[in-house]
Amino acid sequence: MNSTILTINNLNKNYGSVHAVNNLSFSIEKGNIYGILGPNGSGKSTTLGIVLNVVNKTSGDFQWFNGSLSTHEALKKVGAIIERPNFYPYMSAYNNLKLVCKIKGIGYDKITEKLELVGLLERKDSKFRTFSLGMKQRLAIASALLNDPEILILDEPTNGLDPQGIHQIRELIIQIASQGTTILLASHLLDEVEKVCTHAVILRHGRKLYEGRVDQLIASHGYFELNASNKNELLASLKSHTAFSTIEEKDGIITAFLNEDLSAEELNKSFLNKGIVLSHLVKRKESLEKQFLQLTNNIK
Repeated sequence: MNSTILTINNLNKNYGSVHAVNNLSFSIEKGNIYGILGPNGSGKSTTLGIVLNVVNKTSGDFQWFNGSLSTHEALKKVGAIIERPNFYPYMSAYNNLKLVCKIKGIGYDKITEKLELVGLLERKDSKFRTFSLGMKQRLAIASALLNDPEILILDEPTNGLDPQGIHQIRELIIQIASQGTTILLASHLLDEVEKVCTHAVILRHGRKLYEGRVDQLIASHGYFELNASNKNELLASLKSHTAFSTIEEKDGIITAFLNEDLSAEELNKSFLNKGIVLSHLVKRKESLEKQFLQLTNNIK
């Protein structure tokens, strides 16, 4: 049975005339990796700030753990990194984490385990200032995990990292989730959400455009690229066909987007029965990127 970790209801945040978060509702269930996806300025960081009690909401509400705990108590079960990691440059990785434990009022017994998890155990005695940006981010993740949180919240976790650093952080997120920690990350990178997340909430101008499983977002029915010598008949036939939502013609090729499953064989057969002989027939999958652009461009 899935239990709900976070529920957001009709959340709004105004900064003067800017509606940063606009009537936003979604929920986070235990055991998944959620991505809040949207371009910069879409309200991702503001939403995270509100649920972490660092930004005041204008209206609406949110509940941690089905409202069984006060927000203050609930946040003890949350690990979060929403700003650049802030450690003492001349202290070792180990001593920086000891300081975090003191501040959080927790024992030192988890430090070694978390350093090993993020691949920094061999560098535990190195000063923070000697770390690469990727290592600094991994140490921040270790610090956020010291209290064994139920959920880990990350705001743009791979920002500014080189390709190797990005790969390491993404692998680490998947590994942490596999050990039972729920993860909520904000990202403007479609690629990140596609590779890492099980679920996505897509925002634009503070409004929710999509909420659901990433695999369902990817699982569009695809589209056909077609041509025939009697192109007008082909176009007319496609437009009257219930399986297609949008039909475009560009550079002599007709592109027909599917709204239900249909094989190339079935389509070819139905055209042959109507006396239309196709000179070109290719079925393609629509990339998540193309769908994301369609989603974000359709809302004015």
